[in-house]
Amino acid sequence: MLDNIEVFTHSSIRVKFGGGTIYVDPFKIREKTNDADYVLITHAHYDHFSLEDIRKVIKESTVLVCPERMVEDARELEREVKVIVTVKPGVYKEFDGFEIETIPAYNNIKPFHPKRAEWVGYILRVDGKRIYIAGDTGVTKEAKKVKCDIAMVPVGGTYTMDVKKAADLINTIRPEYAIPTHYGTIVGKQTDGKAFAGLVKSPVKVVEKIQYFE
Repeated sequence: MLDNIEVFTHSSIRVKFGGGTIYVDPFKIREKTNDADYVLITHAHYDHFSLEDIRKVIKESTVLVCPERMVEDARELEREVKVIVTVKPGVYKEFDGFEIETIPAYNNIKPFHPKRAEWVGYILRVDGKRIYIAGDTGVTKEAKKVKCDIAMVPVGGTYTMDVKKAADLINTIRPEYAIPTHYGTIVGKQTDGKAFAGLVKSPVKVVEKIQYFE
């Protein structure tokens, strides 16, 4: 499954599985692929909900999933996708060949991602694995209860967890693999992935996948 996960700039993620291709928060997409069977959006900020980049990956049969409170923004794409599905934190949905659970994504102290906005992270159940894509979040009580095989967590600080807090979360939930995101461009340093890896305890394995484009 690790080979089927790509992290592009920032928190832009593509997951390929037996039933198709899922994008989460496509951003700074270099080339038009129009290969998305599903696009999942965590929240409304420009670096996670980019109409320009979504249009590079969607096709007429794409299912677009987004938080309920940003559906009016998403409706700009309704004629370009098959359907728009809205979610709230704490829900479960089945799709063709995979399932999702939504986890609240919010800041505990910082003001950037308020809990009342009902933004989300996702657990994808694909090909027998549970992949947690945290979105922009702090170390919340809900995140600490996540059970997954692969965790993709923001480490860049400022708007989300920093390296230390992200490592603390991973050391609490103990997935098999952890993949750092949300660093090296808009926030955080390109060395944050290695710093995060140095704080994560065995037997969790850290895999750096983020790509940097000139």
